[in-house]
Amino acid sequence: MLESLIHGEDDPQALADLAKRRLHSKIPELTKALTGRFRNHHAFLARLHLNQYDQLTTMIGQLDERIEEAMAPFRPVLELLDMIPRINRATAEVIIAETGGDMTRFATAKHLASWAGVCPGHHESAGRTKSTRVRPGNPYLKGALGLAAFDAARTKDTYLAAR
Repeated sequence: MLESLIHGEDDPQALADLAKRRLHSKIPELTKALTGRFRNHHAFLARLHLNQYDQLTTMIGQLDERIEEAMAPFRPVLELLDMIPRINRATAEVIIAETGGDMTRFATAKHLASWAGVCPGHHESAGRTKSTRVRPGNPYLKGALGLAAFDAARTKDTYLAAR
């Protein structure tokens, strides 16, 4: 629709007929929304935005290729992490990038959790809890693990959801 608007199409019905998927059922509302003034200046601005979108999409593709090259030596570890439910490829890549892919440097899982900053503080005195803030740690790993844990908790009938 935007391309047609930029190229000078001004018939709202013709523009609404270009709708795809879920918008196809909303053609009357689209016709109303597309009725109005769309001048050369608006077309110029829309073209600038579409060009910027295309440029950013190309750059994201280049970054994806670079990440793929950098992850090549860690392919076996990446495959193992990817087998964990709700750990997607992007989360596995963050875990590998932040830990180096070598877990032998952490004596236990608790050491890794502490380094990542996902262990809650436990300051208790006379039976009263004083503070339960999480420790400062690696913010990128903490965020990735937090999202994975949140996603795992939302799964049904799994061990991770029960935990």
